[in-house]
Amino acid sequence: MTNRRNFIKTSAMATAGVGLVAGMPMAMNSCAGANDKLVCGLIGAKGMGFADLKAFLGQKNTECAAICDVDKNILNTRIADVEKIQGTKPKGFKDFRKLLEEPGIDVIIIGTPDHWHCLPFVYAAQEGKYIYCEKPLSNTIEEINVMERAAERYGTIAQIGQWQRSDKHWKDAVEFVYSGELGNIRTVRTWSYQGWMKSIPVQPDGPVPAGVDYDMWLGPAKARPFNPNRFHFNFRWFWDYAGGLMTDWGVHIIDYGLYGMKAKAPKSVMAMGGKFAYPDDACETPDSMQALYEFDGYTMLWDHGTGIDGGYYGRTHGVGFVGNNGTLVVDRQGWEVIPEGGKNPKMKRVEIQKGDGQGLNNHMANFIDCIKKDDKNTNCNIEIAANTARVCHLGNVALKTGERLYWDADNSQFIGNDNANQYLKAHYRSPWELPKI
Repeated sequence: MTNRRNFIKTSAMATAGVGLVAGMPMAMNSCAGANDKLVCGLIGAKGMGFADLKAFLGQKNTECAAICDVDKNILNTRIADVEKIQGTKPKGFKDFRKLLEEPGIDVIIIGTPDHWHCLPFVYAAQEGKYIYCEKPLSNTIEEINVMERAAERYGTIAQIGQWQRSDKHWKDAVEFVYSGELGNIRTVRTWSYQGWMKSIPVQPDGPVPAGVDYDMWLGPAKARPFNPNRFHFNFRWFWDYAGGLMTDWGVHIIDYGLYGMKAKAPKSVMAMGGKFAYPDDACETPDSMQALYEFDGYTMLWDHGTGIDGGYYGRTHGVGFVGNNGTLVVDRQGWEVIPEGGKNPKMKRVEIQKGDGQGLNNHMANFIDCIKKDDKNTNCNIEIAANTARVCHLGNVALKTGERLYWDADNSQFIGNDNANQYLKAHYRSPWELPKI
């Protein structure tokens, strides 16, 4: 707590003193205080967790003191990687609870599979840590609700890894939507077609790899024999741990559909899809899926496919705001406006406005800036992330039930459908328990 207060105090003093030292910026940098570092611990170090850590260490006055991973091979590799980056060697842990006991850690970065987001988040919040957590917020709506309550109860400053919220061209696109020039928006198309995500061939269960604490990797999920298909990157195709492409890419793309329409919960949702391309492969989640959300005055469509790149408007992913005057299309490369009216366009065409690829770095910078200011309103705070994750999970529940479902956002449950409500719950394997917040 002392280090955290010092960081905020030093940053606030530095900000207040900018006018006094405007003529000597080098002097300001040299006396900011080498010991006033923001120190992090990383939980889950293989993929996006390490990308998040590199973005964190790319900011000024930051340090990594500890890394936790259940795979000793990954852990040792990342310890060496971080030592090369910062010149000092972080401690290593296989149990995140031991990492949370380490003194002097201010920030916890959570880069684990989705089913392992809730417990580290809640425990870190209880310890008074700042939290950067990967998306989606969690693997069930019940867990999402617990995490949201925990953040509110413990006053947590959190940033969730929906980094497009900090990407300038995405924000510029939304500002154009807000201008009203598109006219009445009747449909929002959101999609992700990922040709590089290929079929996962069936493999037999086998021995746990050397150095892996598999029981800890499973955590609260159902006990199963080790299978390489379920481990590391491919966890996202199995319901025990994640929600498929809907929650993997959907939380990025659907998030901007909601953001552009200033929307929260839909009134109803229905979905269809399945394993149409690879019916006999190892994945459980659908390789093809469409979900249709009902809002007041418009609908929002989610459409995804793995193994092919056949998205809308010649783009593999994106959001299309379909208005009476024109359609704005945005993806990670940029945004443009396509007018309605053919030879007599109803509005001026906007040629492609390219992005700069700095979304993740901007996202981390915003997180640290909010820590300095003691401001919980990060670009993707817990409220934003919880809302978007719920919407994505609603689509998956509609797919599983095969029904049109009506959503009661105030009570976080489906209206008159006990069967669908069962899919909202988290089922934890003993001895792990869902926190009571």
